[in-house]
Amino acid sequence: MELVTVYRAFNPAEAQLVWSRLDAAGFHALVAHELSALSLDGYALAAGGILVQVPEPEASDARELLAAAPLPDEPEQA
Repeated sequence: MELVTVYRAFNPAEAQLVWSRLDAAGFHALVAHELSALSLDGYALAAGGILVQVPEPEASDARELLAAAPLPDEPEQA
């Protein structure tokens, strides 16, 4: 089964947050290139990001879920 990228992050925390949202909704998501990004400075940017991927049949629904409640651009200040 082919994997499809549904989200591209440039830091591991953001990629894991997206992965957890997909996983909680029952998608078979995985994070690719995360360890390389942690090992080498600038790798995530040079490689095109840390990829959150799902099997092709789940891609459309996963994108819908992520679009329905996007991540905030900046954290809220207390």
